[in-house]
Amino acid sequence: MSTEQSLNPELIEQTKHQIRSLVSEIAQLSKTDIAPEEFYAEFLNRVVQALAAVGGAVWVMSDEGRLTLQYQTNLQKSGLRDNEEGQRQHGRLLQRVMAGGEAALVPPHSGIGEDDQDASNPTDFLLVLGPLKTDVEVVGVVEVLQRAETGISAQRGYLRFLAQMCDLAADFIKSRQLRHFSDRQVLWTQLEDFTRRVHGTLDPYLTAYTIANEGRRLIECDRVSVAIRRGRKCRIEAVSGQDLFDKRSNTIRLLGQLATRVTETGDPVWYSGDTSNMAPQVEDAVQEYVDESHSKTVAVLPLCRPEPTEEERDPEKVYTPEEPIGALIVEQIEDSRIPETMVHRVAVVAEHSSVAMANAMEHQNLFLMPLWRALGKTKWVLHARTLPKTVAVVVAVVAVILALIFVPWPYEVTADGTLEPVERSAVFARIDGTVKQMHAKHNDMVKAGDLLIELRSTGVAHEIMELTRQIATTREQIVSKRNALLSGELRDDEKSGQLGGEINELEAQLDNLLLLLEVNREKEQDLKVFSPRDGRMLTWDLEFLLEERPVQRGQQLMEVADIEGPWQVELLVPDDRMGQIILARNRLRERGEDDALPVKFALATEWGVKHKGKIKEIAASAEVRGEKGNTVLMKVDISDAIDRDKLANLRPGAEVKAKIYCGHRAVGYVLFHDVWAWIQSRVLFRF
Repeated sequence: MSTEQSLNPELIEQTKHQIRSLVSEIAQLSKTDIAPEEFYAEFLNRVVQALAAVGGAVWVMSDEGRLTLQYQTNLQKSGLRDNEEGQRQHGRLLQRVMAGGEAALVPPHSGIGEDDQDASNPTDFLLVLGPLKTDVEVVGVVEVLQRAETGISAQRGYLRFLAQMCDLAADFIKSRQLRHFSDRQVLWTQLEDFTRRVHGTLDPYLTAYTIANEGRRLIECDRVSVAIRRGRKCRIEAVSGQDLFDKRSNTIRLLGQLATRVTETGDPVWYSGDTSNMAPQVEDAVQEYVDESHSKTVAVLPLCRPEPTEEERDPEKVYTPEEPIGALIVEQIEDSRIPETMVHRVAVVAEHSSVAMANAMEHQNLFLMPLWRALGKTKWVLHARTLPKTVAVVVAVVAVILALIFVPWPYEVTADGTLEPVERSAVFARIDGTVKQMHAKHNDMVKAGDLLIELRSTGVAHEIMELTRQIATTREQIVSKRNALLSGELRDDEKSGQLGGEINELEAQLDNLLLLLEVNREKEQDLKVFSPRDGRMLTWDLEFLLEERPVQRGQQLMEVADIEGPWQVELLVPDDRMGQIILARNRLRERGEDDALPVKFALATEWGVKHKGKIKEIAASAEVRGEKGNTVLMKVDISDAIDRDKLANLRPGAEVKAKIYCGHRAVGYVLFHDVWAWIQSRVLFRF
């Protein structure tokens, strides 16, 4: 009985139906848009199942020109893993099939081509090999491990079936290449648009904004940020989708720190959950930022200036890599996967961004670039229609500048001060005590020698009483001892001499006590405070300030001034203005004139009336006086400035605004001397 007669027809039909079903599945699979890895797995499993083979593998040509294993099933049964020579022969065999472009059957331990030993089947299985080819090239090989004991007709059937399946797989590859070319065309269009936009401006901040927003569309990620390096730190200048953002927020601050750390290393950083291969400082910065932003994927790429070409290089100069000028930060909020297409697109965006940002920053750093930019925007002023106006404006500006330089103008130093009587005296406490009684009040007229205040001091009174008691006791002792000495009761000369010595000692002690009593009597007299001159009491609210209050020696109690006599203005001139006053006085002395500089002033009680005076005295040193700062006291003689009939209406301490004339200077210096002084002190002056 033949083999065909021994088989069950129903089993044969069922097997054919199963094979047709697998073929239909492969055909449908070739029309889907799935990843190549997934397609090759489904494809090979069905081919192996349809052929009832031991195993198989799919080999695809990589970009480097080498065959790489895409998927395999039971390939370990071939025994190639531990056979290096067999692997080499097997690789040569696959290369021959790809070069020939035709399916092949290779029996165990045999080869194809002219050199069977070089390209052969080193396994114990029948190898059914089918090339994966498109209309242009062969891109891979499908390999099936089949049992060697099958008949010739079955082997030929295997070969035809695998060739047909490879054609279906080729349809998948062709359609994928078409989609890839279409996607690449879209990508090139997007890249062209991105390149045009990112190189369209030379403003660093507009360039950063364009990179962030257009780069996000090209990369197809959640967020793109751009950092610009200033000194040793990076600052975030643009975030995709945000026209304005708070640069002081924790997220932006931590992102800037991360960019700074990455630019210090100079190497790109890709984070998708693992930081084990990062530098410690970068790892800490990444963790801090991820904890704050909750991003799943973060890529930070330094932006560097392009290196000079061979033609641009100076052969005598050693070029060192320049430090990064910024960083490109790409983020995925929810997805931690990093597709290969995303890596390529990020690299392209980073490359173009580096060139655009380097050009923008180099242009921005040109000398006086803001001025040249402003001049470029105003070139319309030279057009024929506006030229007369331009000439007129230029002439006017030149005339103003010349006037500021050559036209003289009075230079005056402004100072604040008060109006004070010339004859005034301060009244001080000459001893510690407590105010007992006051005999004068504010605004009272007093004369020299009038009693103003009485003080009391329990210490002085107690000291006088104690000294009086000691003096009386001492005198009694002296009288008693003298009586004993004169009575003649002591006949011993030695005792008489001793008694005389005691009397002398008591008399010396008495003299000391009397002297102390006199000193305390003088202190008692100091408890009464008298007016040092005729005048008016100026101190306000004496009762509140002094009544029943303790005072100390040297403390000023009040002030008495002769308001009927001459008056003067006391000015507090800032120390930084004294240089002009000294120069003006020196010029007057050189010409042999009086160095008393003229002063114009106005009183707070009558701002509309101006008075004149002359400086009569300048303090030798400056002092710090509260809010006025470091000032120099000047006294101004106003004896001829104010009508004597108006003196009754004047008040001591009235506010005065004064201007001290210091000669003529250029108008520009008079108007802008404060600015020039600031430049001299803060810019031109160096320690």
